[in-house]
Amino acid sequence: MPQTIVILGCGRVGSTLAKQMSGEGHDVTVIDITSDSFRRLGNKFKGHRLVGSGLDQDLLKRAGLERASAFIAVTQGDNSNIMAAQIAREVFHVERVVARIYDPIRAQAYRELGITTLCTTTLAAGLIHDAALGEGQGDALLQASQTWDKVYLEQRC
Repeated sequence: MPQTIVILGCGRVGSTLAKQMSGEGHDVTVIDITSDSFRRLGNKFKGHRLVGSGLDQDLLKRAGLERASAFIAVTQGDNSNIMAAQIAREVFHVERVVARIYDPIRAQAYRELGITTLCTTTLAAGLIHDAALGEGQGDALLQASQTWDKVYLEQRC
């Protein structure tokens, strides 16, 4: 069933998510502070693009956040991501809110506040550790990485 998804940040991660989710038939809106970032979406992207701040509640309304089932904050700034995630959860009552955070200390603090956070710093370090030492799920994770790389490369064509 198609879902309405709002993504804040159109860097490598945000644009990849947007193309993937739009390609799966979801209604995707991407917000970024600079219009030049949308070039990463390419010509095949069927979603919506909005230029502005993810902290602007009027812009978030235009993005459809009031009816969104998911909000994803993946800008380069931890503060922007967490503040936008809080707005999505507390003001717009979005069911699933995910924020990428680089600082592990902040990530844990926000988790304790009930915000779903992915700390890509510790996540990547843990995955690389396991892959390099052949521990944990290292081999399975490398296979998953190769699968997602293939999906990414197919989207670029």
